[in-house]
Amino acid sequence: MATLDFEFRNQILGNDIGSTLAYCYQCATCSGACPVALVTEGRYNPRRLILDALLGLKEKIFGKENAFNIWGCTICDTCDEVCPQKVELTEIFTILKNISVERGEAPEHYTGQASTVLEHGKAIPSQPAIERRREQLGLPAVMPPDMDEVKKLLTATKLAEKLPKS
Repeated sequence: MATLDFEFRNQILGNDIGSTLAYCYQCATCSGACPVALVTEGRYNPRRLILDALLGLKEKIFGKENAFNIWGCTICDTCDEVCPQKVELTEIFTILKNISVERGEAPEHYTGQASTVLEHGKAIPSQPAIERRREQLGLPAVMPPDMDEVKKLLTATKLAEKLPKS
């Protein structure tokens, strides 16, 4: 049986955005509209994730075996648009994803992409083939990111500390 973690529950509800979670009355409109829930035949279920967060069922949310419960959300905002109580579900899912990262449980593809941004200032580093195609199509060169600015932002968010050490 799952254990209620009131400290975790209060951590979520105490967040400015997380406070909207208290208005959820479990109507399941979010799950009915979620494109990921529809194609995963219920494997991903935003209503269940919100209920688990509301009840403080931390062990049902986190852990490698539960990664899809959080990371299945594509942040399409469909659930936010249809929620009759205007619960900011995708923001709550982002809070949960951030906790997952801090716990070292983020999927490798996510932390790999974050490492690339940290190193190159963008998710997909420039490739000579792409630059040649852009030139052939008469498109302007893509401006390189201001790495000082990127480093400053990522240092403020402590991204490097949150990524797994390679």
